[in-house]
Amino acid sequence: MKGIVFTEFLELVEDKFGLEMVDKIISSSELESEGVYTSVGTYSFSEMLQLLQHLSENTGISIDNLLLVYAEHFFGVIEKSYPGLLATYKDPIEMISSIENHIHVEVRKIYPDAELPTFEVIEKTDKYLIMDYTSSRAMHHFGLGLMNKTFEHFNSTATIELEKIKEDGTKVRFVINKN
Repeated sequence: MKGIVFTEFLELVEDKFGLEMVDKIISSSELESEGVYTSVGTYSFSEMLQLLQHLSENTGISIDNLLLVYAEHFFGVIEKSYPGLLATYKDPIEMISSIENHIHVEVRKIYPDAELPTFEVIEKTDKYLIMDYTSSRAMHHFGLGLMNKTFEHFNSTATIELEKIKEDGTKVRFVINKN
């Protein structure tokens, strides 16, 4: 998992819960990196799982809800760092449906060894999108948070339903209805 995901996560934890919480979740975890991350480094996904688990235990917030909030924070990073990418699109459905064939292609140019989920468009109209998310990491709520912020970015709203195709969350269907 790319280091930027860790550095931004810890920044969010510090902003929301304080530096003490950052220290607490790092020291509670068994991290090969010892909790030292660079944005361009690559780290084990198990480290993110431990940090999320310990943050959840210390705050009483579910991992899914933590991922949702984190994704909303991370969208802001994308807005600041890659405004040209967002400017390519005029509509949230258009942008979300292009994750696999455009956005992830651009991510791989910057981070060639990034391990990204796959998004398969099942059905698409101007106001409706069905996509299947597949990832061994089951971070579908991170995807949901990014989708929510995408609609907000375009001053639009949508109803997004998440249906687990596999109970462990490694395959999920997103059904998006633009309001």
